[in-house]
Amino acid sequence: MRKHDIVKTIQLIIFILLTAFGCYKIFTNHSLYHMIASDPDVRIMFALLWFVLGLSFFFIFLDFSFSASYKKDYRELDYAVHSDPLSGIANRYSCDALIEKYLDRPLPDTLGCIMFDLTNIREINTLYGHLQGNAVIRDFSNILKLASVNLCFVGRNGGNKFLAIFEDTTPEQMDAFLRLVNQRVSAYNSMAEQLPLKYAYGRAYHEGVQIQTITQLISLANQRISDTSEEV
Repeated sequence: MRKHDIVKTIQLIIFILLTAFGCYKIFTNHSLYHMIASDPDVRIMFALLWFVLGLSFFFIFLDFSFSASYKKDYRELDYAVHSDPLSGIANRYSCDALIEKYLDRPLPDTLGCIMFDLTNIREINTLYGHLQGNAVIRDFSNILKLASVNLCFVGRNGGNKFLAIFEDTTPEQMDAFLRLVNQRVSAYNSMAEQLPLKYAYGRAYHEGVQIQTITQLISLANQRISDTSEEV
């Protein structure tokens, strides 16, 4: 698509230059201008040339319009395929696509994972209804999205579980991400009228020879949600 746009842009520039050059020659060359003005056959020929040139402009602009519409449809389709409709962040498909990148290969030393679980979403659903519960899921997803900028990938891994994968990271960067999440959740809860949002997390980084694959890393992070009392 990018090559196609480049070709069409070059084509449009050439047509503009040819048009400008043609106008310049007609209005600066008095004999040519007089010949066009006095000879009907020449006028018809020039009229046809200008018509073809104008038609070419029209089709180039039409092509640009179709290309822009196609790009918009593609972006919308890509968003629908890779984004969770409720939370607006990456869906399970996108999570699996990133995980597949590291399957069947040694686990990088700089890969980290954090699993999140909204621990009181059922209580919120019971007291306020599923609409409010869905709103809390969306709000927490947005908190993760804002905190993850330039740090990690975040996605909804199904239900109340969320996944953060850190590529080429350090424990300090993972700590920074968790602090941002905690700060934003605290600010959110201070303004909330319903039950405060509560979450638990488990994290895993380079664990030595015991953890050798990305699936083991994610499984360990998920296990640590239950094994620890890291609830906020």
